[in-house]
Amino acid sequence: MYGLIGRMLAVDGRREELLTTLLEGSAPMPGCRSYVIARDPGSDNGIWISEVWDSREQHKASLHLAHVQATIAKARPMIAGFAERFETEPKGGIGI
Repeated sequence: MYGLIGRMLAVDGRREELLTTLLEGSAPMPGCRSYVIARDPGSDNGIWISEVWDSREQHKASLHLAHVQATIAKARPMIAGFAERFETEPKGGIGI
């Protein structure tokens, strides 16, 4: 399995709008076992995104899906940047 945990930063004052956009754009993706979007309680602009995939290749392929491309395009003006990014190798757990 392939895991990705990233901290995204919203443009000042647009975190809730960005969260809504990301959540509304979420849809089933081949190979995606878990996709969690969360507020960073320690930051007014921070968002954590945690993902678990069957493989790194399936994650990469998901970036080309039409609904993912549309969500990225809609969210881009609300994204100030990316603060942190961690790749993991999940071994199992609840809901995986």
